[in-house]
Amino acid sequence: MCEVMSQQTQMSRVVPYWQDWMRAWPDAAALAQASTAEVITAWGRLGYPRRALRLKECAVQVRDRFDNQLPHTYEELVSLPGIGDYTASAMLSFAYGQRVPVLDTNIRRVLTRAFAGVESHGGATKPEDRQLAEAVLPQGAEQAAVWNQATMELGALVCTAKSPACQDCPLAGVCAFLAAGRPGLGQGRTRPRQRFQGTDRQVRGLILAALRELPAGESLGQADIDQLWPDAAQLGSCLASLDEDGLIEIEPGGGAHLPR
Repeated sequence: MCEVMSQQTQMSRVVPYWQDWMRAWPDAAALAQASTAEVITAWGRLGYPRRALRLKECAVQVRDRFDNQLPHTYEELVSLPGIGDYTASAMLSFAYGQRVPVLDTNIRRVLTRAFAGVESHGGATKPEDRQLAEAVLPQGAEQAAVWNQATMELGALVCTAKSPACQDCPLAGVCAFLAAGRPGLGQGRTRPRQRFQGTDRQVRGLILAALRELPAGESLGQADIDQLWPDAAQLGSCLASLDEDGLIEIEPGGGAHLPR
């Protein structure tokens, strides 16, 4: 659950939500029994709320297919809703102590720079990324888990995308990228930071926030919805997309409510 919540979200924001979820739904069976409205409300302002729906779908399958226990193989994990390559690998390494390479943006950047001597350009994980990660991963499962965690932290705190602190890096003496003069430094930042103000993400968030504040089972009328955002066309488009994603239900009269 924590791995899914922390996708594209800072851990400092995730922790209180994760703690609340674990108190409310301590296992997959409990979460599977929760209503969709309860799950969306508990998701709060974490962003990307479709992840909440995937977690509930995942909980149902874990309960029904795996006797309420998360599976311990990569193939079974990625067969679950909302579980991709990174999440499955991270669970196998950090939770189950298996020797498996974990590849997020930070880890790929460290490995590409230190061992291949070139800048990491982001994007989807490529076969050569996985081959490199497997080649340098320690053979012992316990050491491999520590390596994955340490490399991830190194990329987040020291070997950063724009301004790496090479003078503080424990790999400085063996880093091929530093030895080559850090060619193309920063060119890997191919995706600029997205603005939030005025975007559909903001409007969708406003709609969900208004619905979450209502007493359970109540609806927000058309007049109240119209007050949420001045651009009627954008507001209507966002309402439609939320309905299509299964995050709200639009009523015949133009009102809306969380799924019941």
